[in-house]
Amino acid sequence: MKISGFSFVRNGVSLYYPVVESIKSILPVCDEFCIAVGKGDQGDKTREMIAGIGNPKVKIIDTVWDEKYYKKGIINALQTDIAQQACSGDWLFYLQADEVVHEKYLSTIYSRCAELLDNKNVEGLLFDYKHFWGDYYHYQDSHGWYPREIRIIRSLPSIHSWQSAQSFRHFDPYIEPRQKEGTRKLITALVNAEIYHYGWVRPPHLMQNKRRALDGVHWGRKQADEFYDSQPDHFDYGPLDRMAVFKKSHPAVMKEFIKRMDWQDTLQYSGSPNKNRQLHKHETVKYRLISRLEKLFNSGRQFGGFKNYHLLNGV
Repeated sequence: MKISGFSFVRNGVSLYYPVVESIKSILPVCDEFCIAVGKGDQGDKTREMIAGIGNPKVKIIDTVWDEKYYKKGIINALQTDIAQQACSGDWLFYLQADEVVHEKYLSTIYSRCAELLDNKNVEGLLFDYKHFWGDYYHYQDSHGWYPREIRIIRSLPSIHSWQSAQSFRHFDPYIEPRQKEGTRKLITALVNAEIYHYGWVRPPHLMQNKRRALDGVHWGRKQADEFYDSQPDHFDYGPLDRMAVFKKSHPAVMKEFIKRMDWQDTLQYSGSPNKNRQLHKHETVKYRLISRLEKLFNSGRQFGGFKNYHLLNGV
């Protein structure tokens, strides 16, 4: 059995992505790791940092992002596909540049891949998610945050990155990532493991820069720049006492990255949200009520919600 890791990134270092830590976190179970590295802005050292991992398993694919695909996140899916198509494994393990796997899960993941290798009914493997928010000690358990997602796929030419690269689908035929016809959800099995998502843990000014960059590939760079030029320079995470508290360990590869945290004094740990900004979704009355009901009557599991997969039971 061969497992290929894959990902994509651009301006990862300047936007505070733990991309090196992400790659290192799954290298022990991968035979190779293919990553599409977009040409970054002047001064960004992402490519150099990834090359500096110094592991022959890591294969860098140099790319240039075409701004004509800066619409609804299509560029993200196209870059994901570039890395995916360079893989040669039986299973393809996808991590985005702000996602990290704890070492305690690696043996479970490898065993699950081996167990299901010959079960051709299974097209993908589903992981639980831990979405950190503001710092490394609080995370989102609010309604509306995706609790699970596909992160390992079988090596099939019909499987492509879907929409803005959050997930995968079977395409027949493949035209583009957001096509409405000719796709179906993958048939998946659950892995007893979590993805640690650090996409909302950055210094507040870099969080705002990351939002500008992300919205730029969804709205177009010009529209995003016009919007954020009139916004505060720093992102307001809001009161963190409305978040769940994380008391367990982080992946070992994140130890030095976490030590760099120097924005504690800018965070709000209690009180009410700033009245001068739009509420975050989890701060609104609607989502607070739904989240409360889910915890009281549904063991914290979400009511409804969109699921981009079919989960096989008993597998």
